[in-house]
Amino acid sequence: MNGLAYFNGGFMWRRIGNKGVGLMIALTKHFVILLALAFPMMPIAMADDTYPNKPIRIIVPFTPGGSPDILARAVGQKITESTGVAVVVENVPGAGGTIGADRVAKATPDGYTLLMGHVGTLAVAPSVYPQLPYDPIKSFAPVALVAKVPNVLAVNASMPVKNIPELVAFLKANPGKVNYGSGGNGSAAHLAMEYFKMNTQTFIVHVPYRGTAPAVMDTVAGQIQMVFTGAPAIIPMVKSGKLKALGVSSLKRMDSLPDVPTLSESGVKGLNGFEADQWYGLVAPAGTPAAITQKLNQVVNKSLSAQDVSTRLRSEGAIAAPTTPESFEQLIQSEIKRWRAVVIKAGIKSE
Repeated sequence: MNGLAYFNGGFMWRRIGNKGVGLMIALTKHFVILLALAFPMMPIAMADDTYPNKPIRIIVPFTPGGSPDILARAVGQKITESTGVAVVVENVPGAGGTIGADRVAKATPDGYTLLMGHVGTLAVAPSVYPQLPYDPIKSFAPVALVAKVPNVLAVNASMPVKNIPELVAFLKANPGKVNYGSGGNGSAAHLAMEYFKMNTQTFIVHVPYRGTAPAVMDTVAGQIQMVFTGAPAIIPMVKSGKLKALGVSSLKRMDSLPDVPTLSESGVKGLNGFEADQWYGLVAPAGTPAAITQKLNQVVNKSLSAQDVSTRLRSEGAIAAPTTPESFEQLIQSEIKRWRAVVIKAGIKSE
């Protein structure tokens, strides 16, 4: 029995045999498969061409005034200048930064919601929170490492110590009588001080806050005596005389605090080679098209090389650290392993 074929919408009909019908069906199937392969690529190409075309939101998982907030606003301004779209910085504090991080992990992966992640939310949290609602590796697409920030160990101006050796001696003479604050249980500041305690064999009481800024302000007010956190939040208080900076966590002295020695050079037993810097970087929800993360990476890296940005970051104690998304992911993985040992030894647990 002969079949019928229809061509080009024109009323051209002609009789063809059964073999011809089979051939046409096979060709049609191949054509459909080619369409299926081609069309999924179109949204990525379109995203690369048109992105961004509406405001970008950067979630900072801590209160305003801390290092993540300062860096997010500096980078956000440059993204606006480069792309012409507004960048809105939104502070979502709580649970050591994990609440804000989880919000971004569950956001639409379209490049319009980003997280200013840092060592605490992306490297420390997995070891502190057994029921962490996100996976630092699987839940995010690394975009750009923004900066590395040394921690500054500072004390209330009335504390009767002038340097790290005197501080350690005072702490050993007054075990459990000195309090220190951090941006929350399991935060980078918490880990840095616990690392300091482990290496100096001292006992200092931890007072967790909902963010870095309130911890710093209570140290200024004398409600607590010590804080060991990111330089951007500490430097203004040190330069105004409201806090005394005794040491920095990097292996080299900071340009913005050249007279403050590193903990490694303090001569205190257990602090030789001490290093506990923080780092900050932008990540997007997993599934964000590679074309978008690459484009954002280029924009952020370009902004970090701008003289005004690098100068501003350096003046606040942050060091611009442009790199690729792949290198940023490798850093996150290595830091998860590094801080897991400290969390276990210090017995740090979620609240």
